[in-house]
Amino acid sequence: MNHLSKYFVVCLSLVISLQAGCVYSQNQSLGPFEGYSDIGDVGKAGHVKYDAGQKSYLIAGGGENMWFNNDAFHFLWKRASGDISLAADIRWIGTGGNPHRKACLLIRQSLEPDSPYADAVIHGDGLTSLQYRQARGGPTREIQSNVTAPLRIRIEKEADYVFMSIARENETLHSAGGSFKIKFSESFYIGLGVCSHDNAVLEKAAFSNVEIKAGKQNSVGGNMLESTLETVAIASKDRRVVYHIRDHIEAPNWSRDGKYFLFNRGGKIYKLPVDGGEPQLIDTGFATRCNNDHGLSPNETQLVISDQSQGERKSLIYTLPVGGGTPRRVTSLGPSYWHGWSPDGRTLAFVGERSGEYDIYTIPTEGGEERRLTTAPGLDDGPDYSPDGKHIYFNSTRTGTMQIWRMKSDGSDQQQITFDNYNDWFPHPSPDGRWIVFLSFEKEVEGHPANKDVMLRIMPTDGGEIQVLAKLFGGQGTINVPSWSPDSKNIAFVSYRLINH
Repeated sequence: MNHLSKYFVVCLSLVISLQAGCVYSQNQSLGPFEGYSDIGDVGKAGHVKYDAGQKSYLIAGGGENMWFNNDAFHFLWKRASGDISLAADIRWIGTGGNPHRKACLLIRQSLEPDSPYADAVIHGDGLTSLQYRQARGGPTREIQSNVTAPLRIRIEKEADYVFMSIARENETLHSAGGSFKIKFSESFYIGLGVCSHDNAVLEKAAFSNVEIKAGKQNSVGGNMLESTLETVAIASKDRRVVYHIRDHIEAPNWSRDGKYFLFNRGGKIYKLPVDGGEPQLIDTGFATRCNNDHGLSPNETQLVISDQSQGERKSLIYTLPVGGGTPRRVTSLGPSYWHGWSPDGRTLAFVGERSGEYDIYTIPTEGGEERRLTTAPGLDDGPDYSPDGKHIYFNSTRTGTMQIWRMKSDGSDQQQITFDNYNDWFPHPSPDGRWIVFLSFEKEVEGHPANKDVMLRIMPTDGGEIQVLAKLFGGQGTINVPSWSPDSKNIAFVSYRLINH
């Protein structure tokens, strides 16, 4: 090759690099990263400065947003594959600026602006969240943390799940709670990004103590369970972490005044403010083996529980004052598992096992004779009343897989309302009567076990498209009982994570 040809090749390579917004130089070290580039349509070109001694990066980025179906920001990246994590301390340079500006740790399928991606992001106002676009050109969703402006964050990819860990000053990294399922083809990109959220300006953020690790985190010892109580907005499908604990909690109820949640943990019932904080134990007297079938009366003066601490240790239904007290037994036979309270407060709907068959029953709230509503062979479960009290929704295996059904409150006119290739459980009508939310397992899953890939799905009560609210790791304990917010805009649920410690 002559000198002119070599010069042409070098120039062509430089043009391609500049067009891509990338910088490659033998004289400029980027540490473990390979290149940097502006992604999408940015008004001002970004840049990167690396301090090798401090393992820190000063990144300037422009761009209108990282949201909706495409992004505009500055990205420092490397190619990666397999399980991997990226952690950094993050600090904004300068005050003011758009409160929605974003400094983030990213996993990205490509350098295209509409690429699937996941990021752990700290906004200018301190909001910290996991954000993701599952499909190219698709919408962006997020899981908001209940911690504002942590000092350090980490994004972790394990198989097809992405997690975030956080740490305030003088803390070690710990799980932020919540995760989502997203599949990246190998190889993908991992790195650091800054978006100004104002295309006319550049914003700067410092990323220090940057660490990239291959493989799973915390990978010694046995499995430990983490639980996260979350809410999801049905309009945006965005999620919010309310409470996270390295323990097993289940089945949130949302109070009818919208101020608190109930959930069960270790056989006890706890009350948690809707904005988070520390749960308070509710005194349930002798009932110390409460399962995940509990709820509140329509007038919110009574709590119903299903407990198996007495006699033969079969689940029985009790009521007690909502603030705690001595339980009063309702069902004489067991096992019986509560699931629904009629809007007039007079009747409880429950699942009972009698002579080896699980069916839907009702019983007066004050106790008395139980009434069997379903008689078809196979499992019937999860009854919950419509807000007008005219219907009971439930799930049944009578046509093969578990599907959602509806009947009149006296048990007549039983009709199937879902027909799909999933096992659908625990239908809950919204308080305004417009929606049914339910939990879906894969077709091959029997029963409603814990620790499975599941989906929260929603459909209109008058029929129509079934939408996915969230894909998560859960199952038993995720949404067994009614958990709608009183304004019908949000749903509470529990997601899980098995970690090696």
